[in-house]
Amino acid sequence: MSKYENEINRRRTFAIISHPDAGKTTLTEKFLLYGGAIAQAGQVKGKKNTRAATSDWMEIEKQRGISVTSSVMQFQYEGYCVNILDTPGHQDFSEDTYRTLMAADSAVMVIDAAKGVEAQTRKLFKVCAMRDIPIFTFINKMDREARDPFELCEELEKELGIETCPMNWPIGCGKEFKGVYDREKREIIHFTSNGGAKAATATEVSLGDPNLDELLGQRLHSQLTDDVELLDGASAEFDLEKVRHGKLSPVFFGSALTNFGVEPFLEGFLKMTTPPLPRMAGEKLVDSMDDDFSAFVFKIQANMNKAHRDRIAFMRVVSGRFDADREVYHVQGKRKLKLSRPQQLMAAEREIIEEAYAGDIIGVFDPGVFSIGDTLCAPGKKFKFDPIPTFAPEHFCRVRPLDTMKRKQFLKGAEQIAQEGAIQMFKAPYTGMEEIIVGVVGTLQFDVLEYRLKGEYGVDIFMEGLPYEYLRWITTADGEPVKEEDLILGTDTKLVEDFKGRQLLLFGSQWAVNWTGERNKQLTFSEFSAPEEDE
Repeated sequence: MSKYENEINRRRTFAIISHPDAGKTTLTEKFLLYGGAIAQAGQVKGKKNTRAATSDWMEIEKQRGISVTSSVMQFQYEGYCVNILDTPGHQDFSEDTYRTLMAADSAVMVIDAAKGVEAQTRKLFKVCAMRDIPIFTFINKMDREARDPFELCEELEKELGIETCPMNWPIGCGKEFKGVYDREKREIIHFTSNGGAKAATATEVSLGDPNLDELLGQRLHSQLTDDVELLDGASAEFDLEKVRHGKLSPVFFGSALTNFGVEPFLEGFLKMTTPPLPRMAGEKLVDSMDDDFSAFVFKIQANMNKAHRDRIAFMRVVSGRFDADREVYHVQGKRKLKLSRPQQLMAAEREIIEEAYAGDIIGVFDPGVFSIGDTLCAPGKKFKFDPIPTFAPEHFCRVRPLDTMKRKQFLKGAEQIAQEGAIQMFKAPYTGMEEIIVGVVGTLQFDVLEYRLKGEYGVDIFMEGLPYEYLRWITTADGEPVKEEDLILGTDTKLVEDFKGRQLLLFGSQWAVNWTGERNKQLTFSEFSAPEEDE
């Protein structure tokens, strides 16, 4: 196998998804710790130790102890080159989270052992299912009081409609959490805490060991024996093919905070997940082993470095090898260009790179030429990766600058943030720019908008909440725009257009969506919009 093929085969690119407070950031840090990428894990919300998590860089994130934007991190572990996409888990997460999943080959779903499946987890799961993404489950916080593990697995199956296969099984929980039973090796991994150092001290003991009563206590030993018997008889068989098509989720138990079970999970996960997957470009399947370089932009982030007022486009390398000094073709821009200052990121830390391979995520300086979903490929090739959908926002506000003299900065800042995909901007047809409506997937993005407009553009804004909850892009059979007077609309429905001139309807309820659809048969509704095709 050539060095080139070997480099691609050893890469693993995955996203970590979870509901708020399930311990996702802590788990990410422990992975980085095992990979030697950081020397000490920071308490995300610790009062005594106020270091923010490595993966949280924006000021608002440090203040609130949450992840608002998706971070990208790379580390090496036992011959693998691992790219982690850390997504916001806050309930006010943004569309950024959805798009990040488009760049991943698999997802690690972190579940709180006391709370089980929560609302945000369901939303993220839907996006994974839509893309056939393999899902690996880590049931976290076993060092606290937890629900019955059988009950948790059953809830996962029922709520998410996916089979589960426990790869290991917890022994006790809370103060009695002694470790996990590895089902494949039929061994007990007994953990001893060592004050949060790199690895919890683990002792491997076979299930038939005569000293188990002493090690685990008679009650836990007896319960484990019963659980193992039940698991062997009742749980789904492990099937790697099903895992790789998102039909079966391997389940691991542990505690990220105390390091119990994190390393067995990381090792098991890396063995089961795949090297970089191919991507569709219309009818063409672009394979990671293709010699020619190709990539797509899935995220744009401005002002990561206040001193430079910069803008970084994040791209997922789909095929081939990227060389820093090589020219690439920007399909949507219809021109050749050299990618400026290519870098890999460890949250806010950057490292200029000379090469990257399929599966890697690189950030390049963007002078304002890239949009989300853009394709880059080798000169002479002209294909476009399938577009990244725009998801319908669920919260809407009317927004204007408090100082009308700052309208120009206001529009520039809002458009910049909209291009990054954190917000969507709409206007009422024929009103020019007098009224701007901002739509977001999670309400925290309104705070981020206000915070960034003030901090980066010096603009204070007035925001007024609007009573809409649903949005549909609309099209007609002849493709012509519609006029408001030609539509039958209820009082809680509003016609708007986005900044690409596409028309949409905002609705106050699901009932209004159905009512409007029945009375305007000439319209076709869509819940998400693909970017416009180039002329």
